[in-house]
Amino acid sequence: LLCPCLIYGAYIFLPFDAPLLPTVSARLVYTLRCATFATFPIVLGMIISGISRLCSSALEPFGELQREVEIHRTYVSQSVHLFILYFFNMAVLATYLPQELLKLIPLLTGLFAISRLIFWMSYAIGRSFRAFGFSMTFLPLLAMLLWNLYGMFVLEPENLLS
Repeated sequence: LLCPCLIYGAYIFLPFDAPLLPTVSARLVYTLRCATFATFPIVLGMIISGISRLCSSALEPFGELQREVEIHRTYVSQSVHLFILYFFNMAVLATYLPQELLKLIPLLTGLFAISRLIFWMSYAIGRSFRAFGFSMTFLPLLAMLLWNLYGMFVLEPENLLS
C-alpha cells in the first residue's frame, strides 16, 4: 500500500514534468538516463563491500567471509539482478506510456533507489526486517511487468513484435 501512495503523492506534488518525447528512441534514451540514478545504491554497495573486505580481519583473502562482508556482497548481487529486471521493464513501460504519464519513469527510478537503500539498512539490522525493503522493490517491478504484458497482449497485440 505504501508504494502506490508514494508514487501518487510524488506524481501530484513534485513540480516537474517529463520533456516532450514523441519518438520511441527518445523515450528509451530518457529511460536510460533516469536508470543511471538507480545504479547509485549498487555502486555505493560495491564501495562499502570493498572497504569492508579490506577492513575485515580474515587472514585468508579467499577464505570464509565474515557476516559484515557477506551482507554487502549479497546486497550488491541481489541489487544487480533486480536492477536488470527493473531497467528492462522500465524501458518497455516507456514505450507504452502516454506523454502525460512519462513523469512516472523518474519516480519509479527514485523509488527503486530508495527501496534498495532501505533493504540494505534493514538487511544489516537483521534478516527478518528485510521484507519491507524487498517488497518496496519487488512489488513495483511486478506491477510494471503486469502492465507491460497487458499493453503487449491486450492494448496493442498487432504490434507485439514490431
